[in-house]
Amino acid sequence: MQAAISNIDAEIIVVDNNSEDDSCAMVKRKFPDVKLIENKTNFGFSKGNNIGFNVAKGEYLCILNPDTVVAEDAFIKLLQFAETKDNLGIIGCKLIDGVGAFLPESKRKIPYVKAALLKLVGNSKYYYANYLQEDETGSVDVLVGAFMIIKSSVYKEMQGFDEDYFMYGEDIDLSYKVLKAGYNNFYFANTTVIHYKGESTLRDKNYARRFYGAMQIFYKKHFKKNIVFDLLVWFGVKMVYVFRSTPKARHKKVAKYIFVSDKRNEQLERVLTKKTILDLEFNQVSLHDEVILDANYLSYKSIIEIVERLRKKHSVTFKILPKGANFIVGSDNSITRGEVVEWE
Repeated sequence: MQAAISNIDAEIIVVDNNSEDDSCAMVKRKFPDVKLIENKTNFGFSKGNNIGFNVAKGEYLCILNPDTVVAEDAFIKLLQFAETKDNLGIIGCKLIDGVGAFLPESKRKIPYVKAALLKLVGNSKYYYANYLQEDETGSVDVLVGAFMIIKSSVYKEMQGFDEDYFMYGEDIDLSYKVLKAGYNNFYFANTTVIHYKGESTLRDKNYARRFYGAMQIFYKKHFKKNIVFDLLVWFGVKMVYVFRSTPKARHKKVAKYIFVSDKRNEQLERVLTKKTILDLEFNQVSLHDEVILDANYLSYKSIIEIVERLRKKHSVTFKILPKGANFIVGSDNSITRGEVVEWE
């Protein structure tokens, strides 16, 4: 993130919702220039972001999940695009998961009752903005809260995220309010962000209950009461909750590790269970390998490009060695929690 704002006038604000680990201490130690807000209660996504906004000074606000990887030129591209648009509402960008698969929630439609009910049974035709290709920039209705850029004046006019939503739905609500106020929302395809989705919200069997609970709040606020929808959602959520098992973290059996760096890392090699090969050209990458990308050698833009380029090699997974870190991080899919491998 610091590299992504190195050429623009910007600040980084981290809002911590009462984490139980030592992440706040880590931020203070490694990133002393970051504004850290330590909440003593988990206020949820909406209120947490509103708290951060209250101390922000910029003309534009970027809402960003902590489990993301941003290219160094992302904000420059997005701000240049923003300056070409009148009546600008929210801008989102192309999101991919930890193995490079496109995340369709990067661009969505307004989730009218039909769309939400069909999504409940696995049909997302009317939920996502499929009229735009993933590499095509254009107008959309709804952007995802994992990454969105909005003018601070517009965010303030909308009174920020609605704090009735604890998690899920708040980004849909904000996007819809912005549209109703006469602004235009855009999906920008010319920059890509990695989102390790499972890190911020596990897709366990409670997911449907939380998500559709948020949808019910949305409908009550913006549409006429729909008793049929309420009953169908109640029944559907109950069925999903009873029959859907919690996804388990799937750590694949790695055939070999491909370390993309300009030098070996003996500490990393000691904690890995298979042979590590130093390979800058990816000549030796094959199925069931894991590619470890060294941010001390590669830019994050290059890392994202490599993940996208190799995503068609099925069963290849990725981990990133952050700059100056003693751990690698990544996830093997969009559903379950990712993995952090540390060493002393």
